[in-house]
Amino acid sequence: QVLLVESGGGSVQAGGSLRLSCVYSGRTFSSRTMGWFRQAPGKEREFVAAVGRSSTTRYADSVKGRFTISRDNAKNTVLLQMNSLKPEDTAVYYCAARPLNLDLGTRPSSYEYWGQGTQVTVSS
Repeated sequence: QVLLVESGGGSVQAGGSLRLSCVYSGRTFSSRTMGWFRQAPGKEREFVAAVGRSSTTRYADSVKGRFTISRDNAKNTVLLQMNSLKPEDTAVYYCAARPLNLDLGTRPSSYEYWGQGTQVTVSS
């Protein structure tokens, strides 16, 4: 069984930074594409960023140049560094894992495991 635990959310002012962390329990971390998604109240869950097995990355247009996703296979951890935060970045952020040996994906339905989410609030 895979368990994902996020941390690092909080409240910041516009222009500030936060770093989200997701720890993966299990022995198959390096074989999975990992992603970050977010969901604001009343909106659908949306793709933010993904990092592949060889550390290739993909970003939503709304966060390109501001967010950076990375992974540390030795620590079973995926990070999301968020800079220049905007009020519209306010949401619950979720870490997710794709099925084994699949490449980058952006659809929530293509991810197999999910964390419990961490709240990010950006005030103007």
